[in-house]
Amino acid sequence: MKKEDAFYSKIFRLVLPIIVQNLLSAAVSSADVIMLNYVGQSSISAVSLASQYASVLFMVFYGLGTGVTMLSAQYYGKGDMRAIQVVEGIALRFSLAISLVFAGAAVFIPETMMHIFTNDGELIAIGAGYLRFMSVSYLCWGITEVYLASLRSVGRVVISTAMNVLAFSLNILLNGVFIFGLFGAPKLGAMGVAIATSMSRLIELLACFIVSYLSKDIKLDFRYLFVKNKILFNDFVRLSLPALGNDISWSVAFSMYSVIIGHLGTDAVAANSFVIVVRNFGTILCFGMASAGGILLGNIIGENKLEEARDGAKKLMKLTVITGAIGGLIILASMPLVLNYASLSQQAMHYLKYMLLINTYYVMGAAVNTTLIAGVFRAGGDSRFGFICDTIDMWCYAVPLGFIAAFVLRLPVMWVYFLLCTDEFVKWPWVIGHYKSGKWLNNITRDDLFS
Repeated sequence: MKKEDAFYSKIFRLVLPIIVQNLLSAAVSSADVIMLNYVGQSSISAVSLASQYASVLFMVFYGLGTGVTMLSAQYYGKGDMRAIQVVEGIALRFSLAISLVFAGAAVFIPETMMHIFTNDGELIAIGAGYLRFMSVSYLCWGITEVYLASLRSVGRVVISTAMNVLAFSLNILLNGVFIFGLFGAPKLGAMGVAIATSMSRLIELLACFIVSYLSKDIKLDFRYLFVKNKILFNDFVRLSLPALGNDISWSVAFSMYSVIIGHLGTDAVAANSFVIVVRNFGTILCFGMASAGGILLGNIIGENKLEEARDGAKKLMKLTVITGAIGGLIILASMPLVLNYASLSQQAMHYLKYMLLINTYYVMGAAVNTTLIAGVFRAGGDSRFGFICDTIDMWCYAVPLGFIAAFVLRLPVMWVYFLLCTDEFVKWPWVIGHYKSGKWLNNITRDDLFS
């Protein structure tokens, strides 16, 4: 009983700051939509589509951060801080390279980037301006996410959350300033969202350097970029790249949903913009549980307490089912407020109502899969299964089904959306089966790394 109480105590100490962080992240997204609602439906739609690149980048950085967490959490359990520094440097190499590519594209070919999602000239023009100003945030984000992942992996989630609270709070404040032209600032509409995001990310990066200066061990030090350790590099590539591939494959496929919806008309796009915001709030609890569970289980496995980790995973699954149900109820309870608030066309409002209803149960599928694939499996060093499972599910089932339903069968918009939202449940048998097999449970730390 005492061990059970200790696990729940530790998981809640980790999950509460992560929930606050996820809540503020969702609040920023909702603030964008709420404020742009007063600018116009075209601005909402353009920013929603252009933000798909940030969504892809988020999954890239999440994948790299997962690689950091997978290794660093177990090495922290083992007490090897030097290995954590090397892992951070390896992750920074990858994140800087990728963020430079996205930033360069946003500066030089934003119209081409927008054309992938829509043929509407007005949306392309608005989105291109937004992307140009977002380029700075991509660069800052690539650095801060790796450092914050290092902090989280050693249990310092409060510091990590404080950094995100700073960035998100500034983002919301600056949104109002630059969207509406408050305090004498220019009234920039959709471009104001991008400027606010870039400024807040830059300040967050500066705050990370201050935290690093005050920290005794977990530093944001670019010298780590040049520290070489072949064993750790190979381990990072072997463990992190499947996680990165998993997250990129999933996020690009999920962005293809927006491509499909984007070609079904601006009403569908505008409705989906609101749905994404509401769903983000609905998944805060369960996704926070997955992140916290992965950290805690990684620490336990690093201490080589494998049976304790197996028992902890069972407890985590129980919590996930509960939080998934709560997430569905949050979406259901928010429907009257959202439907009364949204200033959309009659057709878009019809789409919005039924999209929200579909998401009341969709979050349960996402909760279980995220906790197992991104939390439990990766804590035990198993990132390969998720990569294979998600790639097959999304690219061999969901995306082709969506394109066929929309452009071959020409089904109504809501039928297309419903079919796209079956993706999480299709993979349940394989994901749950892999969990029960116990093949994911491995201690991935090594001895004598620097001898």
